[in-house]
Amino acid sequence: MAIIELHGTSKSYYIGGVETHALDDVSLTIESGEFTALVGPSGSGKTTLLQIMGCLDKPDRGAVMINGKDVTRLNANARADMRRQVIGFIFQFFALVPVLDAYENVELPLLLSGVGAKERRARTMELLDAVGLADRIHNRPDQLSGGQQQRVAIARALAPRPLMVLADEPTANLDTANGEQAMEIMKRLNEQTDTAFIFATHDPRVMSFARRTVKLLDGRVVDDSAAH
Repeated sequence: MAIIELHGTSKSYYIGGVETHALDDVSLTIESGEFTALVGPSGSGKTTLLQIMGCLDKPDRGAVMINGKDVTRLNANARADMRRQVIGFIFQFFALVPVLDAYENVELPLLLSGVGAKERRARTMELLDAVGLADRIHNRPDQLSGGQQQRVAIARALAPRPLMVLADEPTANLDTANGEQAMEIMKRLNEQTDTAFIFATHDPRVMSFARRTVKLLDGRVVDDSAAH
């Protein structure tokens, strides 16, 4: 089943009065359960593509279909609802709430979505156990290592049971061992939940885990291949 489809998607920015084509006529389909890396040099368009997929930005031209709905036609509130209901995010700098402990950070999106207390606790504990942090639930981010913070972020992204998780350079601030551990956890959860994972990365470690690699250059898809 197609989770997200982009048709002729283009996006330009004006920097210093000069037009820059961040995305140029990109068409792409991501299916349920995919584990896909968006790769390319700095300025290739991969972060812009991820932002458009995540309803954080709108294209200048083209359609973006998420779960069969063209999100380019939605207003800001409806796009926010789409983000909350079907999209999970993992950021390079973790983006945890510093005054909340690990449990509260994972529980937060469930609170915002109105999930009942019993289900919130069950889902939060299940995910913290899945990422190996059941014994650190009361630790705040400043009491966790970078690798542990990213594992909390992974659990938080999956808490609402999204159709897809978007990850922007998820290993950039992790050492080799923690980066590989984070990728192993995401791969396992991807297989268990059938949630699609889409990464924007230039890290060969992330690319080696991907089952599909979409290469961008100057805002265009120049290669789209499955792992061998």
